[in-house]
Amino acid sequence: MFLCSLAQVSRSGYYDWLGRSESNRSRENRSLLVMIKSSYHESRETYGAIRVHRDIHNQGTECGKNRVARLMKVSGLKSIHKLKYRPQTTQSKANDLVSPNVISQDFAAKQRIRNGVVTSVTLRQRRLVVFGHCDGFLFKEDCWFDIGFSLQADLCCRALEKAFSLRLPPRELIHHSDRGTQYASFPYRQLLKKHAVIQSMSRKGNCYDNAMVESFFHTLKVELVYRQKYSTREEARRSIEQYIMSFYNNKRLHSSLGYRSPVEFENLHKSAA
Repeated sequence: MFLCSLAQVSRSGYYDWLGRSESNRSRENRSLLVMIKSSYHESRETYGAIRVHRDIHNQGTECGKNRVARLMKVSGLKSIHKLKYRPQTTQSKANDLVSPNVISQDFAAKQRIRNGVVTSVTLRQRRLVVFGHCDGFLFKEDCWFDIGFSLQADLCCRALEKAFSLRLPPRELIHHSDRGTQYASFPYRQLLKKHAVIQSMSRKGNCYDNAMVESFFHTLKVELVYRQKYSTREEARRSIEQYIMSFYNNKRLHSSLGYRSPVEFENLHKSAA
């Protein structure tokens, strides 16, 4: 046979292979690939081999990370991340009230830290401002965000009130942010004072103390926002809220939490307390 000679195999070897039953390894790979595809698609096509491997491992299936990576490559499954995240430039004024930096990169008491940050998304060529809070201990957003068309203090106050209504602040809670005008505004400071929250601010150009919430917005943008085209503010709000509540908090595996979701990590912490 021409193809046999081209592949440099004997005719007897070809017919032997043709009649041979499927190997155990091949059957295992087919079964494993079903789990890989399920994990990959449930992650909104954002998981790479490492997270897919940990997700399968958490479900009780033992397999090697390299094996998962190879099967994903053969099947054309790869983490979809579009564009690079660019943190927003802080707007501050020289005469703004500045609070001292209470954290100073000391995260020993992360249970008492909440971070606030502002970012933006595009809505029909308009800039849509998103303000959110993140739990420094759980890397959890808990839908503590609000959306508007301008960066005003009332937008940030609404998000902060929502955060406190969902979860009462613990004693000596530290609210950390940069020196943006919204954080230095009188209404925002009064709201923090009302709930006995300690305000902390980083100096200009120091992003390290706010890295946790910047990391959240990086994830939000590359896994959701950059892959969408929003027409209305309400559409953007529903999309972001659904991502946070249904996926990010409850399902997404965080390497900083031992490849557990924030909800799972919180439950483990409570049971151990």
